[in-house]
Amino acid sequence: MEELKEQLKAQLIEQLNLEDITPDEIDSSEPLFGDGLGLDSIDALEIIVLLEKEYGIKLEDPKKGKDVFQSIDSLAAYITKHRQ
Repeated sequence: MEELKEQLKAQLIEQLNLEDITPDEIDSSEPLFGDGLGLDSIDALEIIVLLEKEYGIKLEDPKKGKDVFQSIDSLAAYITKHRQ
């Protein structure tokens, strides 16, 4: 699970062009949106694409996205549970 979290951090930095941040600076329990990393709705779409492309996971219910995209921890847990 820790390996997946580190991989996710690196993928988010690359996918979202977060040039000023390193994976070490991202706290796994920190919120991805709002006060945490400060991501926005366009970033959420990029994360959805990342999940489909890298992990074969399709987010069927957009309402679940809020819980899934809460933090690196919640994202890693969701991927672990739904990975194909």
